[in-house]
Parts: sequence; structure tokens; C-alpha cells
Amino acid sequence: MERHEIDVLTLQETKARDDQWPLMGLEAMGYEVATYGFNQWNGVAIASRVGISDVRRGFEGMPEYGDPRVTEARALGATCADVQVWSLYVPNGRALGDPHLDYKLDWLARLGVAARDWLRGDHQAQIALAGDWNVAPRDEDVFDMRSFATSTHVSPPERAAFHAIVESGYADVTRPFTPGPGVFTYWDYYRERFERNRGMRLDFVLGSPAFAERVTAAFIDRAERAGKGASDHAPVIVDTEP
Repeated sequence: MERHEIDVLTLQETKARDDQWPLMGLEAMGYEVATYGFNQWNGVAIASRVGISDVRRGFEGMPEYGDPRVTEARALGATCADVQVWSLYVPNGRALGDPHLDYKLDWLARLGVAARDWLRGDHQAQIALAGDWNVAPRDEDVFDMRSFATSTHVSPPERAAFHAIVESGYADVTRPFTPGPGVFTYWDYYRERFERNRGMRLDFVLGSPAFAERVTAAFIDRAERAGKGASDHAPVIVDTEP
């Protein structure tokens, strides 16, 4: 955050209840923080130094999961300056044929409905859907498609759900500045996959037309992924004009 002078940070898989957040350090840096988490699983957050208001925990129609069914902390929205920012942690899906994949597809479909509603009738809407989508939408977004032939994240239904949101009016604002192949945001810790660049591109910022027009640059911070104790995901950073 200090190296890149981040104005708005979205976080996913925070694995913390709202009362467990170490807010003092962030607040001392000038950030306001909104969090959404219930336990050691899932969890999302937004930190902003340009204001934060209209906080929304979950989107309308967001499905539940489990037995008994519960709401998971996977979507958090807030207005930061003039942008409606969403921190999204799309369900993993686990395996082809697993009920969790059905949940993932339903979650993406309902997000698509909500996202279209946010755009409807407002061509100047500033919206950024940012986070871990757990979908590699193109073949070039994995290091070797042969290794994923029977895996989630690349299946036709998952890719179709992702592309449906794009086609409803949202643009992938990072890919034009970080074209592939061989450009990834996630590398498993297994067998030095980061060092060998055997990764996946799973993290995206999808912007409304008005937001996409303001984007001036984007990059993936591989240096952060290379650090000691780093997440297996690298930050995706987007610059916009005022």
C-alpha cells in the first residue's frame, strides 16, 4: 500500500470475523475500513483513503450454501469517492460434479443479475467489480490447459458465467495493459510453481463503461508475490484518472 500509494484496496479470503480486524494500523495510515466476515473461512474487506460510504454486505439475491444453508461472506460493496467498489470472492467450485460447483455457478449467475441492475439506466455509473473470480476465462490464463482438462476454473459453464457479466456491459480493465500468454495472478505453493511461472489468471477488475474509460494503466505486482510469507495471489493494481 505504501509502495504504490493505494487509494482503495479490496481484499478477499480474509479468514477473520469483523471484530478480529487489526484496524489501528490501517487507520493510522489514513484508511477507513469496511469488513465482512463470520469465521475462519471466506471474508472480504475494503480499505479506502478517499472515503467510504453506502457499505453493502452481500448483493441482492446472493445465494446461500451448506446444510443448513448459510450466507457466506463473499461480497462487500461500498462507495469510495465516486466509484461503487465491490470486493468479490467467488466460490471455488472444488471439483467437476461437486455441489460446490453448482453453488459457484448460481453465485455467478446471481451476481450477473445484480451487476446488470446496477448499470441499468445509468450510463455514467462508476462501478468496479474487483477480486478473486476463481475463473480462468481464456486458455492463455493457465500455464497448460492439458493439466486442467478435468478441473474447475476452466470449465465451459464457469467461463460462460464470467463472460456473461463482461457481455452485460463490463470490461476487463486489466488485460489490455497486461496481455498474455504467460501472465498470471495466482501460483500454487506446490513444486515452486511461482518460480517456474506455472500459474493461473484468476483475479480481475471488471469495470462499467464509465469507469473503464478512466483507467490509464494496470499491472500485476509479482514482486509482492515473491516476498517472504506472501499470499499465493499477486495484487492487481489499476490506475485511473481523477
